[in-house]
Amino acid sequence: MSRNRIANAVAVASGFVLLCVAPTLAQAHSALPVAVQSQSMARPGTQPKKDAYPLNDFAGLNYTDAQKVEMDKIHRDMESRKSMVAKDQKLTSDQKDAMLLGYTRMEYVQDYKVLLPDQQKLVRQRLLARKASSQPGQKPPSRN
Repeated sequence: MSRNRIANAVAVASGFVLLCVAPTLAQAHSALPVAVQSQSMARPGTQPKKDAYPLNDFAGLNYTDAQKVEMDKIHRDMESRKSMVAKDQKLTSDQKDAMLLGYTRMEYVQDYKVLLPDQQKLVRQRLLARKASSQPGQKPPSRN
């Protein structure tokens, strides 16, 4: 019985060590030069398909100066992340497309959080109207 406890403790401890060391090993591995590039690798400037981006539901809103500053910060952060993904030689085209789309969605959500409640309501209405128009035969949910 005590051997099982010791074995379990050793397994847990080694798991924690592995979790702590894995990021360091990954960074060291990424620093190694790549000798051969696979044919499935994407070009550095790969961008996701244009129809993958959400429409600009924020168009026409009047922003406060604080909102403009915060949104500009969000856009700069996401652009730097997107450029790093585009330059990553280890990712395939599909992986890059998925990551770029994910960053675009994150940017959209973060921008939405910066909006005032009445602005958020307007954006929600635009989004619901867009979804309703893209799915003919279905009614948008009624808000009472």
